[in-house]
Amino acid sequence: MKSDRLLSVLLLLQTRGRVPAAELARRLEVSVRTIYRDVEALSAAGVPVYAERGRHGGIALLPGYRTDVTGLTADEARALFVLAAQGGAHAALGLDGALGSALRKVMAALPAPHRPAAEATSRRILVDPVRWMPGPAPDTGPGELHDAVFADRRLRLGYRHGGTTEPRTYTVDPYGLVAKAGVWYLVADRRGRPRLFRADRVVSVTVTPAAVRRREGVELADVWEVLRREVEQRPTDVLVTARVRRSRLDMLLRLRGHQLTGPPTGGDPATVEFAFPAPGAARALLAYGGDVEVTGPDEVREDLARAAAEAAALYGGAAER
Repeated sequence: MKSDRLLSVLLLLQTRGRVPAAELARRLEVSVRTIYRDVEALSAAGVPVYAERGRHGGIALLPGYRTDVTGLTADEARALFVLAAQGGAHAALGLDGALGSALRKVMAALPAPHRPAAEATSRRILVDPVRWMPGPAPDTGPGELHDAVFADRRLRLGYRHGGTTEPRTYTVDPYGLVAKAGVWYLVADRRGRPRLFRADRVVSVTVTPAAVRRREGVELADVWEVLRREVEQRPTDVLVTARVRRSRLDMLLRLRGHQLTGPPTGGDPATVEFAFPAPGAARALLAYGGDVEVTGPDEVREDLARAAAEAAALYGGAAER
């Protein structure tokens, strides 16, 4: 394990330049004292590494020092080609060609015994992140946002919120892009507060002349963690209980499983409990007709009854014609 850690330290220094010892310790999940011992070990092995103390100090390699490292293990080689199998993210960012070129170079550098395993992984593993029956392509995709984010300038977004037709304009300071379960999000600050924007709702993006203003010491992963917790811990307003015919339960779980508070119980019909943000959101269950009966609370049953009556009044005349 120590040799792997020494290699990781060397690669981080080679790619990042000067890195604080505390950051190396955090990335490698060891103590700062261990990092300094690793630096001594690298120095004893002939690697020109040194440490500078002080506010702007850190650990670095002498300028101009480079090393070609090809000592990948079999599992590391497989991991790289599993990453390549997730082609949707690279294609969305316009990096498919670059990924293929990079992997060919890695394959050439792999130790000969590991090449068959890496090639087999590329043939046996495929990840398709695109959902079934996706909606129409957005006007602005992750590729355009990717280029805008790397400009390190403030962005002016035309953004359409869910349930609205007219876009609103926002000026934001971007941290980066996040792909979550096949959906791309722009993570940015607006007026100094973290915000999340779905890429498929961005109708236009303009790079402004103003330099980006990110909060000092805050990285993309930090902002994403805050926003992710806000979404996942958002309180639900209404718990809805329903009876579901077993013949439709599998379909219901596929489409609405993320809204269930626990596994189904009982026989046929099964009993399930949903968490909806508002009583009106439960109207989505009307799509299942008589296969799903909401049993409570009463305010949701009454709302569903009104919605069903409105639909019956609208289409009732069709049966007479």
